[in-house]
Order: sequence, then C-alpha cells, then structure tokens
Amino acid sequence: MNKDLIFNKVLLARHIKRPTAVKLIDYLVDGFIETHGDRLYRDDKSLICGIGYINNTPITVIAQEKGETTEDKILHNFGMPHPEGYRKALRAMKQADKFNRPIICIIDTPGAYPGIGAEERGQGYAISNNLKEMITLNVPIISIVLGEGGSGGALGIGVSDEIWMFENSIYSILSPEGFASILYKDSSLAKDAAAIMKLTAQDLYEYGIVDFIIKEVETGLQDNPTFSFELLKKALIDKIPLLNNVKKEQLILNRYNKYRKIGIYEEN
Repeated sequence: MNKDLIFNKVLLARHIKRPTAVKLIDYLVDGFIETHGDRLYRDDKSLICGIGYINNTPITVIAQEKGETTEDKILHNFGMPHPEGYRKALRAMKQADKFNRPIICIIDTPGAYPGIGAEERGQGYAISNNLKEMITLNVPIISIVLGEGGSGGALGIGVSDEIWMFENSIYSILSPEGFASILYKDSSLAKDAAAIMKLTAQDLYEYGIVDFIIKEVETGLQDNPTFSFELLKKALIDKIPLLNNVKKEQLILNRYNKYRKIGIYEEN
C-alpha cells in the first residue's frame, strides 16, 4: 500500500463526519444507561461508561467520545481522557467483573490529555493501573477501534481478549505528525511517517495484533455507517457467547498469551 493510500486512511479515521462512539452505542446497545464519575474527582465526559444489552445479553460499555459539533467536542475534550476518565472506566470494569458482564470498549482518541492538571492528578499511573487490572479481569473484553487509537490514551481501555478495528481506523504509538516531528524534525512529513508506522487495520491484522476488521464502504464509514455497524453487531452477537463459554482461568491465560506474542518475529 503506497503512502498516499495509507495517509488517506488517517484522514478517513479523523473525518469530521465520521460517526462517534455515541452513535455506535445507540445502534448496538439496547436500554443503555450511562454511569458517571470516578468517585474521586469528577465526571470526565471524554469517556462514556454504562450498561445495556446486545441481543438480550447484559454488557458493560466503555467508550471514548470525541463529540460532533464544536460545543460537543469541547465538552468531550476532543476524546482525550483525563486520569479521572480512566478511573471511571476502571470502576465500570470492576462492576462488570463483579456482575459477570462482558465488556465492550470503543476506542477513538488522538491520545490521553497531556495537560498539567492531568499530569498532576496521575495520568500515567491511571493508564498503567488500567493495564494491570484489565489483564486479570474474569470477564470477556472486546476492544473496537472506531477512528483513532492513539498511544497510551487508547491502551488505557485497550487490553482485551480480542481487538477489532474498522477498516479505515488507525492504531499507533502516536500520531503521524508526532512521529514525523521526532524522526524527521518536521511534522509536515506526516505522510512519510504514516507509511512506515504500520498503523492501519490491515497492517495490524497481518502482525496478529488485530483479530477482526469491520468493513466500510469504499468512501469511508461516514458515508454509510449502518452498513458497518450492522456487520459489527452481527459479529458481536456471534463472539460474545463464545467468549462467555471460556472458563475464567483459560480466558485470562489466553489474554496474557495474546500480549506476550505481540512483537515476536517469526521468519518464514
């Protein structure tokens, strides 16, 4: 895939009309009830947590929300969570573990918020603590990359039994602009950076990091979200019972082994 096609995927992942997590939740989940707050500081609206049903199966949903209008984007901090957002997510995960509910995580963030306040309140610890806790949860976890999956901001709700990506979503250690600034000392070379970052769903599937790619229409998710959302819903209806039937000890072992295998190079 040439660099123009790769960067086009970056642009589609960020498309101003690309559906956000709220629309995906509305399509997938029946009877959704949102929960609020981390019980320590405040309610971070960049992360939406709640409970509902998929095909009559109770689930917990944890989703990063970018917002659609300018006012929404500001309200949701452009999908960049603060530490209290990750603590809220962990609170929802622990509740799901207690009541034996599968967890669906929807990833769509350029990265965790890097502000002074967020750092003072323990941004790095909040993310790392989620990684530690998620690897040991006794319930199935499926993470779905809807648009951007940026750095630790995505990983903070991304440890899971299966990682799924929409066809034109991206998942990477940082943005192509950030990568270009570090590697080339020039953020305008983002297209060149994207070409070597292996951030597309197709690249990550080939490396065994991603387990399933949800197809989009040729022009992108924004032009026909229902087509892709329905494919995703059918896949979840098939997969959730299979994961629910795995013994808890085996589920955790499989999850552990999944991450142990990432980065292993096997020569053909």
